[in-house]
Amino acid sequence: MPAKIYKVTLTDEEREYLTDLISKGKAAARKLTHARILLKADQNENGPAWDDGHISEAFDVSVSTVERVRKAFIEDGVEAAISHKAPCGTRPPKFDGEKEAHLIAPACSQPPDGFEDRTLRLPADKMVELNHFESLSHETVRQVLKKTNLNRG
Repeated sequence: MPAKIYKVTLTDEEREYLTDLISKGKAAARKLTHARILLKADQNENGPAWDDGHISEAFDVSVSTVERVRKAFIEDGVEAAISHKAPCGTRPPKFDGEKEAHLIAPACSQPPDGFEDRTLRLPADKMVELNHFESLSHETVRQVLKKTNLNRG
């Protein structure tokens, strides 16, 4: 078995904090499980120093979860190890309230001459023409109009 890169050694204060958290039982299940993982992984002379396989079996989590909790503890501290990490792949929405208003106003008006039926490409092109976006998909327009209950198609 390879040597562990991230060895958890809890201080007395950290151990007391995690024990109190578990004994209260008033936290999210994931947070409590991560606290239990840290307590069992403790390599200090007072700690049980369980290996990752035993911890994963005891708490019904994967070995990679135990490794991630260990790594988070060493790199970022006890709070980062037990707290839920926000997803990193999110990006801000394209539309804010002002841009939505500029999209909705023409959608509620009469279609321009020569267009019997309004298409979603017209408002998309108009938003680009008004320099709100460099490019805008008609699908994005559909989603915004659907969200505001203005989708006619």
